Amino acid sequence: MNYNIMPDDMARPLIRGRGEGRGSRCLEASMCDPDAPVIGIMGTGDFSRSLARRLVASGYQVVVGSRNPKCFIALFPEEVEVTSQMEAASQADLVFVAIFPEHHSTLVELKPALAGKTLIDVSNGIRINLDGPSNAELLADMFPESSVVKGFNTISAWTLQVGPRDGSRQVFLCSNSSSAKSSVTQLCRQMGFVPVDMGPLSSSLEIENLPLYLFPSWRVPVICTLGLFIIFYLYNFIHDVLHPFVTSGKNLFYKMPIEVVNVTLPSVALVMLSLVYLPGLLAACLQLWLGTKYKRFPDRLDRWLTRRKQLGLCSFLCATLHAVYSLCLPMRKSARFKLVNMAFKQVKEGVEDSWVDAEVWRMELYLSVGIMALGLLSLLAITSLPSVANTVNWREFSFIQSTLGYCALAMATLHTLLFGWNRAFDASQYHFYMPPTFALVLILPLIVLLGRLVLLLPCMSRELRKIRRGWEKTRHIRFTFPEVVSHV
Repeated sequence: MNYNIMPDDMARPLIRGRGEGRGSRCLEASMCDPDAPVIGIMGTGDFSRSLARRLVASGYQVVVGSRNPKCFIALFPEEVEVTSQMEAASQADLVFVAIFPEHHSTLVELKPALAGKTLIDVSNGIRINLDGPSNAELLADMFPESSVVKGFNTISAWTLQVGPRDGSRQVFLCSNSSSAKSSVTQLCRQMGFVPVDMGPLSSSLEIENLPLYLFPSWRVPVICTLGLFIIFYLYNFIHDVLHPFVTSGKNLFYKMPIEVVNVTLPSVALVMLSLVYLPGLLAACLQLWLGTKYKRFPDRLDRWLTRRKQLGLCSFLCATLHAVYSLCLPMRKSARFKLVNMAFKQVKEGVEDSWVDAEVWRMELYLSVGIMALGLLSLLAITSLPSVANTVNWREFSFIQSTLGYCALAMATLHTLLFGWNRAFDASQYHFYMPPTFALVLILPLIVLLGRLVLLLPCMSRELRKIRRGWEKTRHIRFTFPEVVSHV
């Protein structure tokens, strides 16, 4: 080992001031790559601080421009230089504009220093803007001699701090300058993110609106779930609570928080699961009817097909809640009182054995099939996660979501049939001439399962396979290889 260390090297401080009186600082013995471009950041907010940390960790030299450097110098890592906006703009090769769009006009005096440089606009609006212009386009008009790139606005400060492994890895970029977009693309990869090229700067309006949407693909499935829950809950309330109170004066309103909800949840879960596979059957029937796959589906059917994942997850939520509610049923005081009263009644009437084979078998099969249905639904839900779906190929994903999905639907349907048993044929179950809930719920899943069985017939499946491989009923499609011309 070489212990020959010069005294001057030992006395040299790691951190030195850049310009006394300005509160700026930088790391002289930096771990940054000396050939790496200097990255400037305009602004000292939460996003700016997180961005500076991520850039330093990625090996870049970072300089932050602030109107009051002394006030914010302690908030940034020691490797980051905090200085005035003019000096930061002069030093930086690439500048992040991390200030609110209404304050962009305060940077106009930096035009000479920012001329010919790349500006990255990370701002978002306060509401969805459909008319334009975007913040990035306004910034480009304000700095015509600079190249503006829209990006990093969909990445949160938290994701920048903890790294892309715990958040979204995609960074959407757009710009009218291919060279500027290429340099920002390289910067994204160095930081550990995945750049997504969205084209020219005219796409910036779409990128700025992305963080403002509130579950756009979940709106219809959630409304559908809530609507079905309200409908089935009111139906069960009238059937199981209101009818006994009106006809015989029995006060069964205590059933509303637990029992009525527990009967409603599986009804919603089964109908929602049927709605996952019904649009696929309708699309297959439409292709068979038209004899081609090249005609677009109706818009409603197309949107329905794209929301099947959300419908399935809503079904899984209701099924899980149903399982939890069912486990809590014996914990209620009303259930214990009912059990004690039944025991006293049997002793009073001299009943020695109340065992009924049919009821015992029904309950055993009912619970077993329900557990299997919930297990398959859990597998479908886990596989729908992007991190899990990326580990399987398309055939495996299709097998789980389609084949096992239909198995889950069949198990859930059988679970409901075993719950109903022979009560559908009992006239006393039709309160106010209303059939039991399970009889109504079974209609849609039975239609879906029967439709699936019809499409599995050889004549139907063969025709559908031909259509999906490009065959058309109206004309004969013939595939030919191009002629090979030999040059002598």
